[in-house]
Amino acid sequence: MSAQTAVALLLALASTTLTNVAYLREHDAAAALPALSLRRPLHSVQALLTDRSWLAGFALETGGFALYVAALALAPLTLVQSVAAGGIGILAFVSARMRRRRLGRHELVGVLVSMLGLLALAVSLAGGGTGEGTGGSIFEIVLWLAATAGAAVIALALGGRFGGLAVAEGVAGGLFFSIGDISVKVATQGAARAAFAVGVVVGYSLGTAFLQLGYQKGGALTVAGLATLLTNALPIAAGSVVLGEPVPSGGFGAVRIVAFVAVTLGAILLAQPNRTPGQQ
Repeated sequence: MSAQTAVALLLALASTTLTNVAYLREHDAAAALPALSLRRPLHSVQALLTDRSWLAGFALETGGFALYVAALALAPLTLVQSVAAGGIGILAFVSARMRRRRLGRHELVGVLVSMLGLLALAVSLAGGGTGEGTGGSIFEIVLWLAATAGAAVIALALGGRFGGLAVAEGVAGGLFFSIGDISVKVATQGAARAAFAVGVVVGYSLGTAFLQLGYQKGGALTVAGLATLLTNALPIAAGSVVLGEPVPSGGFGAVRIVAFVAVTLGAILLAQPNRTPGQQ
């Protein structure tokens, strides 16, 4: 593993720590505000921007985003996102400590699986596969992003119809955040691809909006957990499928795939709603 890759992974770890602590602060602040609505965007934005607690959380999230961009400039999307996927374990741990409760059984398993995934990722780095890949075709990237946006619209429609808006808004937030994450990586490739900065703005703006709406209806671990799951799982897949980022050959390649699966499975376990009454 090169020094550049090592720095990128450390930046990614710092980024996911800041971001997930920010999610908790934003959740508590948004949940205490009057009802937010996309039908009154200016009123909702004003309510958020005049709340000091929410602004503090958003400042942490912005710092995490800056570190994430720096990491993506140094390493492939799949590697950076795999480290970020372990962030939901941090979210679960910090959430439990802040609320002075024990982690549930499925949460403990999720944390352990996520950590094992990060360990497997570290082992796989010895086999190489840290190159940037082909970069993918613009048509395929746009198609992927459009399909992701369509999935978000479907999730919201189903959530509204079946009464699961908190879950639907967490899912939509994660899908739009994944659009932003993939767009960041493509935009950092420069030249004409810098135009994907539009996807960065749209993806993160809508992702943030739906996350705040979900925070008012559900717990931090459920809403932010679902968002974190999709924010990481989709870019990991896109890195290999669309951007052509390499996977090591042989045994190290198998370990890398196990790492991808483990961090995603850990996120799925941690995204499940808590079963104990009163838990957030």
